[in-house]
Amino acid sequence: MSDARIKETPPKGVNWSDLNPASSGQTLIELTLPLPWLALSWWLYASAFWPLGAIGSFMYFLCALRLNHEAIHGNLGLSRRWDILILHILSGAMCGCNCSVAWSHMQHHRHAMGPKDHEGKCGEMRALEVLFYGPRFPVDLARAAWTNGGPKWRRRLIIDGSVVALVVLAVLTSGLTFLLLHLAAMAVAQCMAAFFAVWITHQGTARSGLAGRSQRGLLARVAYLMFYHREHHLFPKVPVSRLPELAKRLDSQVPGYADTRQPVVPWLDASVTAKREHESLDRSVPGD
Repeated sequence: MSDARIKETPPKGVNWSDLNPASSGQTLIELTLPLPWLALSWWLYASAFWPLGAIGSFMYFLCALRLNHEAIHGNLGLSRRWDILILHILSGAMCGCNCSVAWSHMQHHRHAMGPKDHEGKCGEMRALEVLFYGPRFPVDLARAAWTNGGPKWRRRLIIDGSVVALVVLAVLTSGLTFLLLHLAAMAVAQCMAAFFAVWITHQGTARSGLAGRSQRGLLARVAYLMFYHREHHLFPKVPVSRLPELAKRLDSQVPGYADTRQPVVPWLDASVTAKREHESLDRSVPGD
């Protein structure tokens, strides 16, 4: 069965290969990116301000998703063996099966929003629908990877499951409040991943034919550049840290690219806001 949609393909004539190599410095930054937020969340959970720890956990999960994502695509400048080891470690730290995410994400790129895209199917749901679907999302990804991934991926899923089980057992045995709250936060984050990691960057794109949504401005930076999703789908070997430069090249070199872009949150998008202000100014100026 063929894919149900026409997929946007990488435009020709755009130089992107110089953005690909990851320096040792950037590799170190990626590997340590989640740690400050993890430390902050644990400190807050152990203090009188423990409810604020949820903010730290949200940002930690976001940065861990970015690291996980870079390991999936081999964009860390490391050998594949190290990429897989990072996925296993993050499985314990995020309390989820990241190798099932890895397998499903590569299928997502291969069959974007098509019938074989187990990850992207929630991009066509309504917002409330995907929120209710969220707790089942990690289970569906694990089931798809186990059924279709073959022996290699099954071994990786078993390792992930074992790591998560050991972490959960250690946390419950410790009885430490800050670790118990971290565990609860990761459980909630896993249930919300379908909404924040997939739906928000793909909703509506199956109808538009675009590879994904793409944000500009402050929100894009707050989201650690993970909202440059259209650019990522077109050139997945470009590291996330260099997607803003890729976006500039696409905007300036590909006719119609900037005009067809769909932001993740339009009212927080710098380019959309500037365009609306310009149009408003044009309407306010009387004609000759």
